[in-house]
Amino acid sequence: MTDSTKFFLPEDRLPKAWYNLAADLPEPLAPPLHPGTGQPLGPDDLAPLFPMGVIAQEVSLERWIDIPEPVREVLRLWRPSPLVRARRLEKALDTPAKIYFKYEGVSPAGSHKPNTAVAQAFYNKEEGVRRLTTETGAGQWGSSLAFAGSLFGLEVEVYMVRVSYEQKPYRRALMETYGATCIPSPSPNTAAGRAILAEDPDSNGSLGIAISEAVELALQRDDTHYALGSVLNHVCLHQTVIGQEAMAQMEMAGDQPDVVIGCVGGGSNFAGLAFPYMAEKLKGAKVRCIGVEPTSCPTLTKGPCAYDYGDTGQLTPLVRMHTLGAHFMPPGSHAGGLRYHGMAPMVSHALNLGLMEARAYQQTECFAAAVAFARQEGIVPAPESSHAVKAAIDEAMRCKQEGKAETILFNLSGHGHFDMQAYTSYFAGQLTDPAFDPAALERALADLPKVAGA
Repeated sequence: MTDSTKFFLPEDRLPKAWYNLAADLPEPLAPPLHPGTGQPLGPDDLAPLFPMGVIAQEVSLERWIDIPEPVREVLRLWRPSPLVRARRLEKALDTPAKIYFKYEGVSPAGSHKPNTAVAQAFYNKEEGVRRLTTETGAGQWGSSLAFAGSLFGLEVEVYMVRVSYEQKPYRRALMETYGATCIPSPSPNTAAGRAILAEDPDSNGSLGIAISEAVELALQRDDTHYALGSVLNHVCLHQTVIGQEAMAQMEMAGDQPDVVIGCVGGGSNFAGLAFPYMAEKLKGAKVRCIGVEPTSCPTLTKGPCAYDYGDTGQLTPLVRMHTLGAHFMPPGSHAGGLRYHGMAPMVSHALNLGLMEARAYQQTECFAAAVAFARQEGIVPAPESSHAVKAAIDEAMRCKQEGKAETILFNLSGHGHFDMQAYTSYFAGQLTDPAFDPAALERALADLPKVAGA
């Protein structure tokens, strides 16, 4: 055991391949289905939206997929990211637990999202695509794709969930600094947006609506593809550099985690850290993996696992996932990146297989945990990441009650420097806990598509 606080890998230890959990699952994932025919999708069905390099990764069962050198070259701008032992937090909590966090806020966009944005931009550029459309909640993904697009000479158009567009003007400014166009969603630019605005001119928007707008526009032009920041297999795949680095750094620390934690919205940052550890769990390692979501959008903890659309406008393929229903409208919250009705199929499958646990927290208790963390460790967490902080603190306090010196590892997936208005509201006592409406869930689930044999 070392007395060090920070653990850095040299650039030559940056992973050379992505890890694909699909290769090791004891039961395969259910296939995605065509939204029109209901039949399993083929590569040609996805070609209007994604480059073939990405489509191949989406359906791959290979355990390791090489990272192209041009992608690794960009990742080296900030990777490998640091592993930090939260010694001051441990002391403040008076816990026998050891707490480590993998800090993804060191990326140019301030979160884990560029890990996949750079890869997706690269594969689109290789295929001759000139323009990308996408959605974003809190703006972490939109700013990451804007950054990646600027490096590879791609035009980027981002549809930002309206409530976050209004809450986070600096995240919008960051996208524009990287050269992207940022539009509040729902917008009058698309049929999907116009339909929502006709029904509710003051709609806060949702990731499901923003996805519909971005997909609709991508399908209209041959020079345009759609890029997704979470949920799909290839996105989770690209994020596994996080867990691979963490494993090497935990070896440097002379330690191994008993508990691995990440917040979950679409599931990518959790998957990035946890999937490599799930591979070890499948080999017999005793490690708990915990995904943490908001109680206002409790996809894993309250949503059934069923085939559903990834967007409100029902343009995307049907995937089997934990879902609140494509028409479910989560209440406004500052963790905009966690306001998604569905969950990555691979994460959903991992939960169903017993490879992970899920829990949900209220907004204000997560901010309280984030403030406690910031006052000891100096880093202000993004509202999304605060959910992982809260779970890590709860696990550390459990260790204190049980007298166990367990090791806890969580993904601090981004900093909150563009989210300070949320902290201002919290300190002013103006931050509330958005209410979850069971009746709204019941209505949304009534609209789940009927899939034969599912």
